[in-house]
Order: sequence, then C-alpha cells, then structure tokens
Amino acid sequence: MADSFGPVLRGREPFGAVTPESAPDGSDSDSADCRKEPIRVLVVDDHALFRRGLEIVLAQEEDIQVVGEAGDGAEAVDKAADLLPDIVLMDVRMPRRGGIEACTSIKEVAPSAKIIMLTISDEEADLYDAIKAGATGYLLKEISTDEVATAIRAVADGQSQISPSMASKLLTEFKSMIQRTDERRLVPAPRLTDRELEVLKLVATGMNNRDIAKELFISENTVKNHVRNILEKLQLHSRMEAVVYAMREKILEIR
Repeated sequence: MADSFGPVLRGREPFGAVTPESAPDGSDSDSADCRKEPIRVLVVDDHALFRRGLEIVLAQEEDIQVVGEAGDGAEAVDKAADLLPDIVLMDVRMPRRGGIEACTSIKEVAPSAKIIMLTISDEEADLYDAIKAGATGYLLKEISTDEVATAIRAVADGQSQISPSMASKLLTEFKSMIQRTDERRLVPAPRLTDRELEVLKLVATGMNNRDIAKELFISENTVKNHVRNILEKLQLHSRMEAVVYAMREKILEIR
C-alpha cells in the first residue's frame, strides 16, 4: 500500500523492535493466517481530518474495517460499548476526556478491545500512564501508513507495539528506577530457572518466540512453554508485564 496519507502520517524510520505480548498461556497467535472476519477498528482523534485520513488509508486493507470514529475520550467509551471493536486506535490528548483517561473505561465496557495510542506525544509520562491504563500499543504519528496497518494486525494477534524511540525511553527509565531503589523485597520473588531467565532476557529485547527458538537452539513450542511458566510463576498476564516486573525486582538486569 502506498503512503497516501502524506504529511499526516509519514515515517522517518522503519517501525522496528517492539515488545511482543503473548496470551496468558504464552502462545503466539497465528490468527492472522486463518482470520475470517476483518479486524474491526474504532478511530478516536479530535481532528476530523486526521480521522478521515486514517479511514481512507485503512479502507485499502482487506483485513481491516473501520467500524466507527469518535472525537474525544468520552465519545470513544460510548462508541466502544456500542460497537465492541477489536482495536481502538486513539490519540492521547483530546478535549473533554483524554485518551489515557478513556482507556480504563473502554476496557470495562469492551474488555476484548485492544487499545493502541497513536499520538504526537513522546512524553515518557504519557507512555507509562497509557500502559498502566491498559493500552497495548503506543505509536507516534510520525510512522508511515503501512506501519499503522501492520501495528493493528500485530496487536490483534497478541503483540504489544511501541515505537522504537519510546521503547528506548521506557527501558532507560526502568534501569534508572532499579538503580534508585534500595528497598528490600519483603517477599522473595519467584525463582526462575536459568533457561527461563535466558528466555525473559530475549523477550525484553523484543524477540518473538520464533527468533528466541533460533537464538537458543530449541523448538518454538519449548519457548512457548517457558514463557507460559514465567507468566504463571510471576502471576502476570503478558510479556510486557513480565519484563517490567523482572527489572523492578532485579531478576533481570539491563546493562
């Protein structure tokens, strides 16, 4: 698909390393290969021209369908409850109710919906708050039109998508947080095996199960089992949560 969105969405660098997110069982979904219904998307942005541009771009994708649009977070919650979209593509800062504030409410009325923040804000605080509020992706509007569709498919298939520059800031902040904290854990963290730690470190670099399997010379199913065991031991639901937890608890160090 050509980059027909001009200056509204134009990438300056390839949309690269992202943090995959698996289902609670640690598996990577292959639903993209067998999906019968299009991915239903709700577009939320306070600029009508930008919303229209996204609709035009996404209309060219056979497996993606824009089912509605909203101009602010309050309207987005109502539309999400009514339309039950698969993906909510939403700006961070909007009048009446911002995107981050709307995240929690959208997850309540449409639990299966996955939220991707598409914004000009490269503020670390917005990224952290969005993730805490339940967003599965955080993309800057500088990305290309092709990358928007790719990100929608990836999130629909269980991955977490973060623009590379924001992912770098996130890891830097985690490292600083670990260095600042001197508090001792009252309850020992669950013990991970050496192999589980190896897998977790590779997950933190953005590798998917297939790449991890190649790196460690093990089968992809074995990787999936390791990821599932890691999530069960840490009582978490996604890879992103596992990496955050591991770094916070000093299970995993970033050098």
